[in-house]
Amino acid sequence: MQEFGRFRCYLTVDVQILSIFGARKTEMFSIFRKEISSFFSSIVGYVVIILFLLFCGIFMWVLPDTNLLDYGYASMDKFFSFVPWILMFLIPAICMRTFADEYQNGTIEFLSTKPLGESKLISGKFFASLVLVIICILPTLLYVFTLGSLSDVANTLDRGGIIGSYIGLIFLAASFTAVGIFCSSLTDNQIVAFLIAVFVNFILYNAFEAISSIPSLSGGIDYYISQIGMQSHYDSISRGLIDTKDVVYFLSITILFLLATRLFLQKRKWA
Repeated sequence: MQEFGRFRCYLTVDVQILSIFGARKTEMFSIFRKEISSFFSSIVGYVVIILFLLFCGIFMWVLPDTNLLDYGYASMDKFFSFVPWILMFLIPAICMRTFADEYQNGTIEFLSTKPLGESKLISGKFFASLVLVIICILPTLLYVFTLGSLSDVANTLDRGGIIGSYIGLIFLAASFTAVGIFCSSLTDNQIVAFLIAVFVNFILYNAFEAISSIPSLSGGIDYYISQIGMQSHYDSISRGLIDTKDVVYFLSITILFLLATRLFLQKRKWA
């Protein structure tokens, strides 16, 4: 009987642990679902997606400097060179309302009183925003099939490089998303959050690469400066070679800004 009672106690503890874990997953999923539904409940969400695809189409098929028809090669390199610049504006537009809207409507206090926790709140909003970005990117796969059908020679596309470029694009999007969520947690004004996120993403993506190209810095130090920025790591993955250091870099940037968001929310709650 004593062993049966001990077994029953262990079983009760295990059930409680599983129920708590399941509740936490449910809470995070409810935040995730709320963000997705609120994005598509207004016309703004559809306008953002349409504008992204419109700009990609203009850069891909119309503008002379990036026009693939004038490029003369069956390659997606032009697309992957300009799409980070479009994402630099698209992702802040998606993320600007994540916390700024909660501040403005006063619902952040309600969420703070619930047994939710900052980590699950931030994770739900982050994954929802990232999924929305991926939804925007998915239709661009049509460019790959279109380019393959326009090529005179079959199987000329560098499929390994294209797959690597899309993987790099998702890592870059995750980092941009984390930055956007952090900037949204700084203010209750969505426009201010958008502008700050665009500026921070620009600094992280291009500024260090531009500094490293200064002739007086050539000779070794330019390499280390470029490694601080996102562009060199994105270009490395886009070549089809997924290096561990590039993956660790993007994961580190993403986690760093998500942790910074959590610290700021905690500071705001106890202020």
